[in-house]
Amino acid sequence: MQSLLVLTLFALSASVKCVNFAFEEEQLADAEIGDFPAIAFGNSSVAASLDDEPECREYPGSDGWPLEEEWSRLNQSLGGALIKGVPPAAVCYDGPYRDADACMFLIRNSSMNRFYIDNPVTVLSEWGEGDTCHATLQPQDGDNCTQGAFPVFVINATTTRQIQIGVNFARNRNLRLVVKNTGHDFVGRAVGLGSLSIWTHYLKDFQYLPRYQVGEYRGKAGRVGAGIESWEMFSQMDKYNATFVVAGGYTVGAYGGWMAGGGHSALASKYGLGADQVLSLQVVTADGRFVTADPNQNTDLFYALRGGGGSTFGVVTSATVKAHPYTTILATSISFSTGGANVSVDPGDIENFWKGFDLYHEFGKKIVDNGGTAYSYMSRMTSSNDSYSFMTDVELPNVSEEYLSAFVQPLLDDLRAAGLNVTTRAPYPATNWLASARAGIGDTPGSSRFASRLLPRANFEDPDLFQATQLALRQSIEEGYRFHGIHLQPTEAVAGYPGAGNAVNPAFRKVIMHADLFDNTAIRGLSPMAWKETHARLAGAMDRWRAVTPGAGAYINECDVEEPEWQQAFFGSNYERLLEIKRARDPWGVFYAPTTVGSEAWVVRTEDDMPTQNGLLCRVGSGKAKRDGMGMGV
Repeated sequence: MQSLLVLTLFALSASVKCVNFAFEEEQLADAEIGDFPAIAFGNSSVAASLDDEPECREYPGSDGWPLEEEWSRLNQSLGGALIKGVPPAAVCYDGPYRDADACMFLIRNSSMNRFYIDNPVTVLSEWGEGDTCHATLQPQDGDNCTQGAFPVFVINATTTRQIQIGVNFARNRNLRLVVKNTGHDFVGRAVGLGSLSIWTHYLKDFQYLPRYQVGEYRGKAGRVGAGIESWEMFSQMDKYNATFVVAGGYTVGAYGGWMAGGGHSALASKYGLGADQVLSLQVVTADGRFVTADPNQNTDLFYALRGGGGSTFGVVTSATVKAHPYTTILATSISFSTGGANVSVDPGDIENFWKGFDLYHEFGKKIVDNGGTAYSYMSRMTSSNDSYSFMTDVELPNVSEEYLSAFVQPLLDDLRAAGLNVTTRAPYPATNWLASARAGIGDTPGSSRFASRLLPRANFEDPDLFQATQLALRQSIEEGYRFHGIHLQPTEAVAGYPGAGNAVNPAFRKVIMHADLFDNTAIRGLSPMAWKETHARLAGAMDRWRAVTPGAGAYINECDVEEPEWQQAFFGSNYERLLEIKRARDPWGVFYAPTTVGSEAWVVRTEDDMPTQNGLLCRVGSGKAKRDGMGMGV
């Protein structure tokens, strides 16, 4: 009888619908719009024909750009949340923002604090913006600071109402809209010339749900504001003795674009991807409405938002996600190398090195089959000789130090038998899942360019295919590129309910390694011709990877923005369904980001024909856009 009562109470409490966060309760009402139609809601059923729409999004200086009075009116409706999008490094250049002390701070101290993470316009890869205003103490001839693709205005969103107003204003006034959280953006999806940005960084609320049910799910969960970063979730894990799957990078937004693109982590082989954790979403859609998407309502959005790409279907304000049993992760490091700078390397040592490379990748199957992950790095140490370095962290969840040491010992034995001088470190708490490392500090903008590939398990099981794969990887490293491999296996079985029914790239379900190839080319100052030449070489190296993985794919959050056949690479067989949802939910094309669903209907017209966002956003097939207003000074 007592057991029956407990079960009854559980069922009753679990079925209670979660209440919105306080910031979500503040919503835009039709009655508020009054004589300010620029913030009125949209109606997708009567959306204008694209033939009637303007050729390009407005930009400062265009005929349709809102007047200062209208921006002021918008700011009033937002309660003063509108920020002018000043590039941070403008303090280093002559002009109204010049500040020598502030510039010195950017150069000397910004990497030791949260300046860039908490900045409303910065993204952490500068080239996608156009690299139009970089921090420097001594600007060279020709260096200047222009607005480029930094957003012109930013809405510091702390309520759903502000997000709704921003979406409505951008749609009704034909403005380019971008969405930004912490700025972990490597291809320019959170920037755009002439854009209005919705900044979700301070949506930080959290609620632990000891009993939660939706669809077929019964269990513990947590409601997470979209602005919470990974490091902020660790205190919640300790407090409630639970584990939530978050990104390994401490300042990555836990349930923003990381989740929307799939989201890998140190627990991918045990609990699945970030997108697999989501049980319900609160979202502002392209018409400005605030809706819930879960297994019972708005199921098209629930499918698309979990793996179908960020900045595409709406602005997520919060997510309800699975809570797993408290999980620890232990790691051990393994490294070996050949020679060094100015050291002659014996050809036999080189072949031993590559044998070690093969042995490690053969061992990768055991790592993921035990619910583990591994993060490896390999590069050519110098360009003057054949010196190479390799290191990896092998990580397993919920094991003892003794177990992990015994687990990797066969690999160490094989490596040493191959003639390699192997360096190891005793097991230690994984640094990308370390509960004590909660500062969330240390990210600064860079200009790295890279590409990725999801390498299927089949490539490491068939002997001939394995050798072809290893050769393709080896050749790219020999050419001077830096290799980064992440062993993971987020199958549908691991994903569980409702993850198996989401829009995650199907290639993730067959993967054993997500691999990145980093280009060491110094991008800043490259001419368009040099950019294209160096990118062609990178693309050639990646073509070898693609040739040995036909039909596989790439990770949309870590990718080459010029990825060929990106629809298949990033979305696989899900693309057509996602495109139908995009057209139905956003017929205006309010949400645009490069290489996301539906983006092929748009083109960014840059003056130098570069793949940045520093150009007008125009509809494909429309006439030549005006150039006025580009390269605006700040």
